[in-house]
Amino acid sequence: MGKHRKTAFVFVLLSCAVFALAQAPATSGFIFEPVSSGHALAATPPSSHASTLVELKNGDLLAAWFTGAHEGSSDVTIHGARFTGGAWSAPFELAHASNGPCWNPVLFHSADGRLWLYYKFGKSPDTWAGARKFSNDEGRTWSAEELLPKGILGPIKDKPLVLGDGVIVSGSSVEHGDWTVWIERSVDNGQTWTKSGPITLPQKIDVPAQAPSSRARTVGIIQPTIVQLEGQHLRFYARSKSRASRIAAADSFDAGKTWSEPHFIALPNPNSGIDAVRLRDGRIVLIFNNSSEERTPLNLAVSRDGEHFCIFKTLEDSPGEYSYPAIIQADDGDLLTTYTWHRETIKFVRILLASLPQN
Repeated sequence: MGKHRKTAFVFVLLSCAVFALAQAPATSGFIFEPVSSGHALAATPPSSHASTLVELKNGDLLAAWFTGAHEGSSDVTIHGARFTGGAWSAPFELAHASNGPCWNPVLFHSADGRLWLYYKFGKSPDTWAGARKFSNDEGRTWSAEELLPKGILGPIKDKPLVLGDGVIVSGSSVEHGDWTVWIERSVDNGQTWTKSGPITLPQKIDVPAQAPSSRARTVGIIQPTIVQLEGQHLRFYARSKSRASRIAAADSFDAGKTWSEPHFIALPNPNSGIDAVRLRDGRIVLIFNNSSEERTPLNLAVSRDGEHFCIFKTLEDSPGEYSYPAIIQADDGDLLTTYTWHRETIKFVRILLASLPQN
């Protein structure tokens, strides 16, 4: 999953930075108190990471993450919490594995209204298998665990894209040697899946980072987040472990069946997870670490064309790790995000839609 590095690498447009000074504060807070706070609930695990977030049909929120002694520990399970009545519930277990740790839960609704929880299990990312559960009552009760077919891992970190016709386009990836992206696609609400790839980062486009970097070579791209730009034109943005230390992107013009060769966009990436969402007005918002080396700061950027981004908000900029974000647009238009806070807890932030720049 990668360790964070030391040198910040900042891309900021002046007009966006000036705008950010005037925006309204967003509601934020921990989903649960970390052990280090001295106010944690009994039996709160010391480590939590890789959150996912979904808005439920009644306006409640459901978040999930993996938690245990440390990443990869045999006791790591999937926990969740529900936001209702203005507060988060105490965390509760959603899934566990008998033969190893769990990883990277993903929550989303398919077009038929069913709520899904996909997750991975295995000793390490190169040995993962995929599993899932579903709920027909918005997360109050869940089906038994179902193993995914061999070769299908499900959404690897970020929510899949559910198209208007119900087709699910899911970003996956593998970490066997070189890192490669795969796209998994379902036309029947997840009953069956096909996959395309591998989609690899061409060495010819990679260049050394502008900031000093300790990376000796490019390993590749993983954990794509997918948005719809227009019609059948989709784009994914991916985490990269590369000399260039930048976010990679690729395009599909047939609703996710085939994909272009990836290219880099201007935003940096310190080998850390990202997420993106297409707003209902067509703009794209990315949440990412604005650094080539560290998992801080954590920033938001917006784009009208999906290629050129304006950084408009900093969520965290203190030393430490603020990583693996998830982002959605709520029914009321605001942006909702969760992310790892120091590997100790999951933080939730609401960003008012009115605070986004219009340029």
